[in-house]
Amino acid sequence: MLKFIPATRYIVYLMQRLSMKDDNIGVALEYSGDLPKILAVARGKLFEQLMRIAREHRITVYHDADLALVLSEMPVGGEIPEFLFKAVSEVLAYCYNVNEKFKTKMDHMAIL
Repeated sequence: MLKFIPATRYIVYLMQRLSMKDDNIGVALEYSGDLPKILAVARGKLFEQLMRIAREHRITVYHDADLALVLSEMPVGGEIPEFLFKAVSEVLAYCYNVNEKFKTKMDHMAIL
């Protein structure tokens, strides 16, 4: 069972892989000013639950099938490896641009 407790210092992003033959993959990322971490990886029914949680908490969803697939192979709770910094920074930049609350929080924390 996936649980998500909103916390003001955490911003979560989801990536998904959409394919006719593969299950959807959702990867939740936690970012609080240090290195982003993988908060959760979900497939199948858990993917649907993760998407429901994202809708309920108005979490920005970023669609990148390739990145979702690579991140889904990383350990949950682990930091994003250096070779994925650029790709994940593009996710953060996207969310920064589309989510005014995220922008306000990051400005307040002087992160971006």
